[in-house]
This record gives sequence, C-alpha cells and structure tokens, in this order.
Amino acid sequence: MKITPKRINLFMLYNLPLAYIGGVRVCSLTNEEAVVKIKHKWINQNPFKSMFWAAQGMAAEMSTGVLIMNAIACSNEKVSMLVTHQESNFFKKATGKIVFTCAGGKEISEAIRISKETKEGQVIVLTSEGKNEKGVLVSSFSFEWSLKVK
Repeated sequence: MKITPKRINLFMLYNLPLAYIGGVRVCSLTNEEAVVKIKHKWINQNPFKSMFWAAQGMAAEMSTGVLIMNAIACSNEKVSMLVTHQESNFFKKATGKIVFTCAGGKEISEAIRISKETKEGQVIVLTSEGKNEKGVLVSSFSFEWSLKVK
C-alpha cells in the first residue's frame, strides 16, 4: 500500500482515535521528510491556556513514525518498529497551529538496510521540531526507535 497523508489520517481515525480527535494531521510526506500539524484547541489544552505537552508529543511522534512506515513500505521488507526512549524540550507556549517536521528519511533507510544485512536490530534517533505559525521553535522531541527486519 502506498502511504499518503490522506491514508495515514484515515488510519488515525480508526486506529489512533485520541490523536485524530486531538487534531493531529499529516500534511506532507516524502522519502526524506514528514510534516505533521496540530492546532491548539479546547480538547488538547492544559490549564495554562496552551497545548498540553502530550498532544505535542503525539504530533511529534507521528512525524517520525509515519516516516518510518513510509521507508518500510518502500523497502518491501517486514520490519518491526518500537519507540524505546523519548526526550523533549519546550521553549515557548504552544498556541495556534504547531507544525512538526522530521527529516530523518535517509537514516531510516540506512538502518533498514543494515538490519537486513546483519539480521540485527538497529537503533536510530529521530528528532521532530515543532514551530508555531511565526516559525518560532516551540518544542523539540527526540525519539529513539528500534528497527529490525524480520
């Protein structure tokens, strides 16, 4: 199946309803980069009138995860994927539309290639940066992913 933003957003509706209801949407996807947006609204806010950190985390993780899903689909391999560690930094209150971008497509493809050759799992760290409508960095998330070709 070809992975497209529309298909991933539909997948979220049925398989990740919390992310869908919270407003996480895949905007664009290439082999190198994924862009995911989330808009601050009542359902994903914290008591301080900004976006709850976990809502930002869902969007950030989706930007890394959908990039991996795309690389797996392109590789025609069966690959297990699992987040093994996560770190985040927050720089500014998240209000309005926040866009998370992950540009780790080449690292993912290389990890899949190495796992196929060695039959061992590979660990990669993918970073997703969230910027507001003014282009100001709001938060940054790093996800450690374990990938293993079955």
